[in-house]
Amino acid sequence: MLLGLGGGACSGKTTLARALVALEPEAAVLSFDDYYRDLAHMSPEQRAEVNYDHPDALDTTLFLTHMDALAAGNPADVPVYDMATHTRTGGTHRVEPAPLVIVDGILLLVLEECRDRLDFKIFIEAPKDIRLQRRLVRDVAERGRDKAGIEKQFSTSVQPMHEQLVAPSSVHADLVVSYPWSAEAVAQDVIERMRNL
Repeated sequence: MLLGLGGGACSGKTTLARALVALEPEAAVLSFDDYYRDLAHMSPEQRAEVNYDHPDALDTTLFLTHMDALAAGNPADVPVYDMATHTRTGGTHRVEPAPLVIVDGILLLVLEECRDRLDFKIFIEAPKDIRLQRRLVRDVAERGRDKAGIEKQFSTSVQPMHEQLVAPSSVHADLVVSYPWSAEAVAQDVIERMRNL
């Protein structure tokens, strides 16, 4: 079964995915974030101007191919993407098929072809200020970004795309999780729902 986690950047998708895996250790995780297009042909300055919150930034065709492979019980060799440089490393990591595949991405519920492949869809909501604060912490620590650059990207593309595309996609969810919430409690609820399906 494919379980989809949608919602804004830093809304809690990864946190919920980890809580689900803690309850179902055999589960596999497929992240739409690994499918950003390789921008090695562009200068770092050009890459900084790209709207990474628009579907055009992602290799959706490959992502759908891998969703189909996992749904059919086959492995997927997922590209390794470096968020700090906006490039693919050339390597891959293998996601093995599992009875439960957790699929996450900000645009997951936006794209109909993605939604149609999911057995159960969850949308995670978090206020704008919470998402920005979490993003500042994450991107400085994990992606080598500076505070000014993060805030600029948030105001010019992240939040506008959230309002235009991501937030409206919550109507497609089977379950909407609103801030604040307990990852363990929500994960337990979701696992029970999946078993009932």
